[in-house]
Amino acid sequence: MNGILIVDKPRGLTSHDIVDFIRKRFRIKKVGHAGTLDPQATGVLVILVGSFTKLSKELTLHDKEYDSCLTLGIATNSQDAEGRIIKRQKVVDFSLEKAEQVFGQFLGKIEQIPPMFSAARYKGKRLYVLARQGLDVRRPRHEVHIYKLEITKFVLPDIYFVVKCSKGTYIRTLCVDIAERLGYPGYMSKLRRIKSGTFLDTQALGLDKLKQFSFQQLREALLKEF
Repeated sequence: MNGILIVDKPRGLTSHDIVDFIRKRFRIKKVGHAGTLDPQATGVLVILVGSFTKLSKELTLHDKEYDSCLTLGIATNSQDAEGRIIKRQKVVDFSLEKAEQVFGQFLGKIEQIPPMFSAARYKGKRLYVLARQGLDVRRPRHEVHIYKLEITKFVLPDIYFVVKCSKGTYIRTLCVDIAERLGYPGYMSKLRRIKSGTFLDTQALGLDKLKQFSFQQLREALLKEF
């Protein structure tokens, strides 16, 4: 039982929850993933089974592509819909052209500061653990690459967009930084990973379907190439 399984992660579950489900449901010892998705995010989660768990570092480095939504006028402490509202501001109508101009400023290499509610580490501890304790520590900036950033729907206060980016990009932080440049607080109200490396969400199997799979059906669903 060795290969790659593309799962369509539902909202509300962690990446570890999916790994744990596959491990227990099919009684497989070695199961991992190639790139964490936040609990509120959906879409492509690359699950590695058996000997393919050795490819975790390699596959995690692949570029990712997301469908997302930036909601203006509200800021949360987690930069997403799960957090506590910390600021409100009325959004005054502005043009799609202005939004596209600002979005264009984030193409290419940019620097980000990891959000406190993230799995990044500070002195060995996960930042989200410190954030839940009410702490806010200094985080170094890191460079990421935005390859594509296109607005797909413009209905203020919501701006829907597609982004293709390098490993380590925080879409929540991208939303907040874009909102700030537009002159507003903002947060990420939606996130769906539609592509990871060569793997597409059209290939992904839902959790409900996997719950009905036999051991043999799982074996047949495993991919051997990427």
